[in-house]
Amino acid sequence: MESMTRETIIKKIENGESLAGTNLAEADLSYSVLKNGNFKGANLSKAHLQNANLESADLSEADLTNAFLFGSNLKDANLEGAKLEGTNLQDTNMEGANLKGVDLKGVSLFGAQLDKANMEGANLSGAKLKRATMVGAKLKGADLSNAHLQRAVLKNADLSGANLKGARMMQTDLDGANLDGADMEGVIQ
Repeated sequence: MESMTRETIIKKIENGESLAGTNLAEADLSYSVLKNGNFKGANLSKAHLQNANLESADLSEADLTNAFLFGSNLKDANLEGAKLEGTNLQDTNMEGANLKGVDLKGVSLFGAQLDKANMEGANLSGAKLKRATMVGAKLKGADLSNAHLQRAVLKNADLSGANLKGARMMQTDLDGANLDGADMEGVIQ
C-alpha cells in the first residue's frame, strides 16, 4: 500500500474513519486537527506531530517511538500500551490521559500538563519532568526512580507505593500528595 498524504490522513480523521493498525511512520501531521482519531496499534514511529490536536484520540498500542509531539494536545487521549521510547512530549497537554503501565523511561516531559492523568504502574524512571504539572494524577506504583522532578507540581497526586529512589525533587510541590508506602530513598531535595 502506498503511503497516505497528510491531507488524506487528516480527511479520514475528519470523516470519522479509523486508522487503526495503519503505517504512518515518519508522517508529518504537525499542527493538524486529529481529535477523536482512532490510531490504535498504528505505526507512528518518527512521526512529526508538533502542536497537533489529538484530544481524546485512541493511541493505545500505537508505536510512537522517536515521535516528535512537542506542544501537542493529548487531553483525554488513550495511550495505554503505546511505545513511547525516545518520544519528545515536552510542553504537551496530557490532562486526563490514560498512560497506565506505559514505559516512559527517560522520556522528555519538560513542562507537560499531566493533571488527572492515569499513570498507575508507569515506568517514568529517569524521565525529564521539570516544571510538569501532575495535579491529582494517579501514580500509584509508578517507577519515578532518578526522575527529574524539579519544580514539578504533584498536588493531591496519588504516589502510594511509587518508587522515587534518587529522584531530583528540588522545589517540587507535594501539597496533599499521597506518599503512603512510597520509596523516597536518596531523594534529592
